[in-house]
Amino acid sequence: MKNFKLKSILTALFLTGVVFAYAQQPALQYFRANDKDGLNVFETSKENDVEFTGVKVRVGGDFAMQFQGLSQTNAGDSLTELANNFNLPTANLNLDVQLADGMRMHLRTYLSSRHHTEAYVKGGYIQIDKLDFIREDFMSGFMNVATIRVGMDEFNYGDAHFRRSDNARAIFNPFVGNYIMDSFTTEPFAELTINTSGFIGVLGATNGRLNQSPLPGDDGFVLFGKLGYDDQINDDLRLRLTGSFYSSSDKGTRDYLYNGDRAGGRYYQLLGTQTISSSDFSPRFNPGFKYQTAFQINPFVKFKGLEFFGVFEVTSNGDDAVGGSFTQLGAEALYRFGGEEQLYLGGRFNSVSGEMTDAAAARDTQRINFGGGWFMTKNVLAKVEYVKQTYDGAGWNGSQYQGAEFNGVVIEATIGF
Repeated sequence: MKNFKLKSILTALFLTGVVFAYAQQPALQYFRANDKDGLNVFETSKENDVEFTGVKVRVGGDFAMQFQGLSQTNAGDSLTELANNFNLPTANLNLDVQLADGMRMHLRTYLSSRHHTEAYVKGGYIQIDKLDFIREDFMSGFMNVATIRVGMDEFNYGDAHFRRSDNARAIFNPFVGNYIMDSFTTEPFAELTINTSGFIGVLGATNGRLNQSPLPGDDGFVLFGKLGYDDQINDDLRLRLTGSFYSSSDKGTRDYLYNGDRAGGRYYQLLGTQTISSSDFSPRFNPGFKYQTAFQINPFVKFKGLEFFGVFEVTSNGDDAVGGSFTQLGAEALYRFGGEEQLYLGGRFNSVSGEMTDAAAARDTQRINFGGGWFMTKNVLAKVEYVKQTYDGAGWNGSQYQGAEFNGVVIEATIGF
């Protein structure tokens, strides 16, 4: 009884401390807010009205939980029957630190995730928007349009990663799942972004490794970049169009671009049988090329409450002797309404089609989502969706994916601050 009372007191003190810390959250420079204010923010703006008055630490977090009601079947009727129940809740701890004028650090720790239930560091980076730490106004003309990011974290390929769920950070995703071919990985990288008069340019490099080691035998190199234009035409209309590329060298043993999210898939226990366990990463799809060339084109249009985001992506096997390529299409249409656009309704279509090699049969996967959400506050989002995903093509024959389909309703609640 004494232990129970002690735990209760400690828990109450901890929650009180969290509320107090949030109430004292400092403003940071060149920062994307981790709440509704961060919606439709891509690269951070070069506009800044936050004065540097010393080192400041912002402690934030994310929490997400789903109630899943899905059913599944395949050609052999061999898939495991699913129950309607809650999924494992996920949680993030975020530390953002203003280190100097124009210099900021970000660190995210997954406190609980599907694939790793123990806490571990997802990644982090330093972002530099001024070089005043060298001397005041050093290269200020260039740094007025330039941003440098260096770290071990997600890098800026494509625009879809700005709208995806990152473990428990689901507040920017209007639906529950991420895209089927989910271009997201955490690697050591350095990138330079130029942002001026609406024009955006990114150029960066990584070593292509998710897990780092100084041992020889995996000496890959990745070059990536982006060009685009983003402009608020008037009070009602915003237009953005970007194109990104990614190219990995033949020195790597495998490529992590579509297999780098260690938090697992957003829908649980899918596509498993009595003899084949469900993958923590289902129902995502990874082409599995050891090295590859990919590009992604993303249009974004917002007119008043109407919003459209698109994905056209192609990845090709870098080994020409084997061949193989896949094409991904995605389209989201949303209508945000209410006095502060706190409510929304919409749908998403997503498909991936192609061949593992030039000699392989075609595979096709399609998903549709319909749903909506309610920002109860700018930090709390509740959403509900209907999802259906199907598998077609002879390339799936002989596997549990042959003629497979899952569908049903998923409810998700998420907090971000």
